[in-house]
Amino acid sequence: MSVVERILVIKHGALGDWVLATGCFAAIRRHHPSARITLLTTPAFAALGGRCGWFDEVWTDDRPSILADPLAWIRLRSRLIDGEFARIYDLQTSSRTGVYFRMLPRRRRPEWSGIADGCSHPHRNPQRPFVHTVARQAEQLGNAGIRDVPAPTLKWLDADIDELAPPGAFALIVPGGSAHRPEKRWPLERFADLARHLSARGTSPVLIGAAAEASVLDEITRLAPGAINLGGRTSLGQIAALARRATCAVGNDTGPIHIAATVGCPTVALFGAASDPTQYGPCGEAVEILRRMPLAGLPVADVIAAAERAALRA
Repeated sequence: MSVVERILVIKHGALGDWVLATGCFAAIRRHHPSARITLLTTPAFAALGGRCGWFDEVWTDDRPSILADPLAWIRLRSRLIDGEFARIYDLQTSSRTGVYFRMLPRRRRPEWSGIADGCSHPHRNPQRPFVHTVARQAEQLGNAGIRDVPAPTLKWLDADIDELAPPGAFALIVPGGSAHRPEKRWPLERFADLARHLSARGTSPVLIGAAAEASVLDEITRLAPGAINLGGRTSLGQIAALARRATCAVGNDTGPIHIAATVGCPTVALFGAASDPTQYGPCGEAVEILRRMPLAGLPVADVIAAAERAALRA
């Protein structure tokens, strides 16, 4: 009886980073067509890992503190050892996953692609911190023998939107983002101005965001009565489906904007000083990235012009 090769891929998140890694997921599966491939990710992305078709199994990692929950670390160590993986692709390349590598017994360590000191397939490019994550991870996989890494893809991500999509033309507006990073958000008043502009041109502005962003979405809806508020009502699959039908998507540097860009929606991504689009910007054939420091100084007219340019490239 032949022994099935076992492979582990580590990718925790956040959502935008997870989306940008999908090309790597596809390349790893293609390189190991007969292997049993396991994804180690956070609970938030377990469902995505199970749906995409590249993984045979999904493990979740709550990323506990070693001081607060040392038993969780012991259980994870045992699980990694018992997994008997031939190779581990560390696409998170964090200090945490570096500890995962070091806590494996030296004599039983699998091949490891990443940046951990002593790993078998290291990515040692000194410019690594300064290049886009897609190029960085593609080069990392190249060092491990995987030469053909496709662009990020979400062709498999879809859902029914019959009860969500408005009739006629509509555009997605994504005004949310990390609650602890308010500097990454364009002012809600500017989003309201954009929504009123879209309504005046016959395009319904559709607001999407998490339930935690309800106050922002409610205020934009108050300032722009023509806006349709879908806050807290959309799954990731529905966001992808809405983006495929939308005339454009405009939003801050946040996960849903990465989804919109990746599925081919004409997308305008707004960046300030808090993050660098040359390293983490969304990927797609019809993406316009606008960066202004501070982001609050970005005029609505510039965003409208960028949306028109993106639409021409779709």
